[in-house]
Amino acid sequence: MKKNHHVIPNRAIPFLFHYVRIRPWLFGSVFLVIIIAASCAVGVQYAMKMLIDAMDGHEPRVTANVWMPLAVFLALITLENIMWRIGGVQGSRAIVASGVDLRLDLFVHLTGHSMRYFNQHFSGSLGNRVTATAAATGELFGTIFWRILPPITDFLGAVLVLTTIRWPMGIGLVLSVLLVAGVLILFGVRGRKIHYDYAQRASSASGEMVDVVSNVWTVKAFAASLREKRRLAKELNKEASAHRRSWMHIEMARVIHDLCLVITAGIMLYWAIMLWRSNTISTGDVVIVSALTFRILHGSRDLALALVGTAQQFGVINETLRVIASPHTVQDPDRPAQLQVERGIIKLDNISYAYPNGNKVFEGLSLEIKAGERVGLVGASGSGKSTLISLIQRLDDVKKGRILIDGQPIDMVSQDSLRERIAVVPQDIALFNRSVFENIRYGRPDAKAMEVYAAARNAYCDEFIRALPKGYHTVVGERGVSLSGGQRQRLGIARAFLKDAPILILDEATSALDTQSEKEIQAALADLMRGRTVLAIAHRLSTLASFDRIIVLENGKIIEDGHPETLRNQGGVFAQMWKLQAESFEN
Repeated sequence: MKKNHHVIPNRAIPFLFHYVRIRPWLFGSVFLVIIIAASCAVGVQYAMKMLIDAMDGHEPRVTANVWMPLAVFLALITLENIMWRIGGVQGSRAIVASGVDLRLDLFVHLTGHSMRYFNQHFSGSLGNRVTATAAATGELFGTIFWRILPPITDFLGAVLVLTTIRWPMGIGLVLSVLLVAGVLILFGVRGRKIHYDYAQRASSASGEMVDVVSNVWTVKAFAASLREKRRLAKELNKEASAHRRSWMHIEMARVIHDLCLVITAGIMLYWAIMLWRSNTISTGDVVIVSALTFRILHGSRDLALALVGTAQQFGVINETLRVIASPHTVQDPDRPAQLQVERGIIKLDNISYAYPNGNKVFEGLSLEIKAGERVGLVGASGSGKSTLISLIQRLDDVKKGRILIDGQPIDMVSQDSLRERIAVVPQDIALFNRSVFENIRYGRPDAKAMEVYAAARNAYCDEFIRALPKGYHTVVGERGVSLSGGQRQRLGIARAFLKDAPILILDEATSALDTQSEKEIQAALADLMRGRTVLAIAHRLSTLASFDRIIVLENGKIIEDGHPETLRNQGGVFAQMWKLQAESFEN
């Protein structure tokens, strides 16, 4: 049984509530303080009524008791402002901390997806989704705290105050607000699809932008700037159209509310004046009825529009969770063991694998690589070489059969422990925008400086590194753009030296090197391979001449398997490939 150890809710409400549960006291304090502040705001209106009634009473003005209402009025205003400031401080702590947590959680879940997942999504778009979700979550919490909670508190307080004046007025206000809010919420719910479409369009446009920027060399090489501008303009116009529809839907909600406000406020004020003329209520009562009516109806607009606005934020969050929070296809077991590699025997036991579109790569493939054996994988493009080494690293799972290392099924051990014991030198070395030193030490972050320097010397890159502007502390740029292809390749090999794993995978490890550099690196790789189980893909067959064994793949099947010299003498596929390459070099 497999278990996803980084499960996050895939719907917005449980996703947000998860972060409230992490800091219940902090969120609870914000909730309580804002309720007190909003209650004080209603109390200020009532203190104003008391002050007006005292000033409008029958007592002489000199002896009128206006100081008590004034003191209450000032005290409530002071307390209200203090509460708002406390709420701001506590709210910022809660929202900012939750933004950090959720971005880390989304990052951890995102990196747990299989490589197939990343091949199907724009990497830039995925990063933007995480950032946009943090922003939407912060805005959503802020909306709840400062645009939804206060109007609800105002409304309940106003109903209570009006009920003490004339209870039918309290009921009238309840019905008015429920009608206005109901109309606006219904209108907002109908717009959810509009806001969701905008969130999708915005994410798609962002992904297209990142894709073009990340491939700017290709754009320049093919003089495609104008063509890409037109393509991008089409995506941005689609986003703009969706944005306008979302915006205009909110504007229509405002128009509906304004009409409701005029009608409801007029009715409530007319009612209060008629009661005042019949001497049923005081002047202060008329003032508080009018003040609370306008405050609550404006609040109902803010509330309803906030609820409509939250639909946009929920759209952003749900869209991100739909993409990122999908279940991992490659998962650790409930209680994963740690892979123990003493010999480095790799065994593929009757494995089958197919791409998501149904195209089969392997069907019942079995293979055993002995301890310390150096094995080269050869075959035409699409024969399954890269897929095979990807499955051994468990970047994806086989559909049937098992892959074992030293008798341990790799799907029963933790993915991290598996990959810690495999060093990989890929064709395209991925470097971070960090120093040379940090990039070499990435596979073993606890390595000492002298070990890093030794690995660089073994990979024949110490000399060029020390010639860089800041030596080992030179920042290499995004994806190592400031270095040549051969220099990046050497750093990748140095990284493998430093990792010192018992299993080594070489994927065209010398493809970016010139002839002289290749000779140096081949000598370094000979040292690196000694005592390790090695699996190498190489189109340049001469790099495999000293290997123990060559496996020739064709359409996911092993068609030849043997020592390089034996296969060359057999006159089969490998011999033909060797001959063609030899002739091409001679020419």
